[in-house]
Amino acid sequence: MILVCSLNALDATITEHNPSHLISLLGHESMIETPDAITGDNHLKLSMNDISAPQAGYVTPGEAHVERLINFVQNWPQSSPMLIHCWAGISRSTAAAYITLCLNNPETDENTLAQFLRDASPSATPNRLIVHLADNMLGRNGRMIDAIEAIGRGASAWQGAVFSLPIKV
Repeated sequence: MILVCSLNALDATITEHNPSHLISLLGHESMIETPDAITGDNHLKLSMNDISAPQAGYVTPGEAHVERLINFVQNWPQSSPMLIHCWAGISRSTAAAYITLCLNNPETDENTLAQFLRDASPSATPNRLIVHLADNMLGRNGRMIDAIEAIGRGASAWQGAVFSLPIKV
């Protein structure tokens, strides 16, 4: 199972679901320490801001971030849940969840996977730059970004509700 939440819901989600792996996508200034319930090697910390174009004073998501994400997901044994979070549980974390779905469902159409994400989270608005970088790295020829554009911006929210996705769709 893939779980997605905001930073605010992190502790409760760990307690309720006992994930073995954790991905944190936060700005450097708000990056968390590894929770006691997660071993250090099972916590991927990606320090980046939620932006889609370079801005002075901010860390733009880059190829190195996405490469580390892909490698981490590919090495996840899938025997226990993976929890993905960002500040609000709406943009960076849902981009990582969508990438995880694409990696684990290579035969499934990207539009189907994007719609599956939308159905699970009405507020999901995946960071387009992160998706674009993954699309290039995975050789999807623009299909991932087109699928995210097709589902459009999610419902307005300050914080996304915790949601889960199966590994295989």
